[in-house]
Amino acid sequence: MNPFVTDLKTLYESHADPAAAGPMKAYMRNQFEFLGIKTQQNRQLLKGFCAQHGLPSPADLDPILRDLWHLPQREFQYAALSLLGKFQQGLPPAFIETMEYLIVTKSWWDTVDSLAGGPVGLHFRRYPDVRDTTLPRWRRSEYLWLRRTCILFQLGYKEETDFELLKEIICENLGSSEFFINKAIGWALREYTRVDSDGVCAFVAATPLNPLSAREALKWLKKRGRI
Repeated sequence: MNPFVTDLKTLYESHADPAAAGPMKAYMRNQFEFLGIKTQQNRQLLKGFCAQHGLPSPADLDPILRDLWHLPQREFQYAALSLLGKFQQGLPPAFIETMEYLIVTKSWWDTVDSLAGGPVGLHFRRYPDVRDTTLPRWRRSEYLWLRRTCILFQLGYKEETDFELLKEIICENLGSSEFFINKAIGWALREYTRVDSDGVCAFVAATPLNPLSAREALKWLKKRGRI
């Protein structure tokens, strides 16, 4: 284990709160162990740790992230995502391989969505060639979390969203019974209503979306009385 991770692990374990860990584990359907460190405290601990020890070198980032991902308590995966965020502006193209590992390992909405809407989206925007070689494979994957990432990676693009691409990816997932796919479709469309509400409404009307997707897509517009 990388010394950076060993020292961080010791720090986090010293702040464990078993009384808080139980409810946190239950919220995640008992899929992961927890130390009982809440989000704000997690961020503060990592910030203080990095202030004291410094950030790792970029060359050590991949093994550190993987070491954190291997630890059983979920707080270490959240720490990994926060650490990745500190480097995401300068990652090399090949780092998409590390991101894919994080998506497909210990997968659940909490980590996958953070990756999709953050580092992955930024990486694809910065490196169109990486996007163009990666998306076709992820879009065809039987692994739902890669497909969910394809649906969500443009969440922060706003006016730069490739709506035609989004619609293509959505149509590839029509008929899915996966809750997390149908929820992601609605979320992506709902976000794009901020840019082109008429386009989203037209697409929803013309496309046999899952009812969950359609409901989520139009939620904001209905709440504001715009449809």
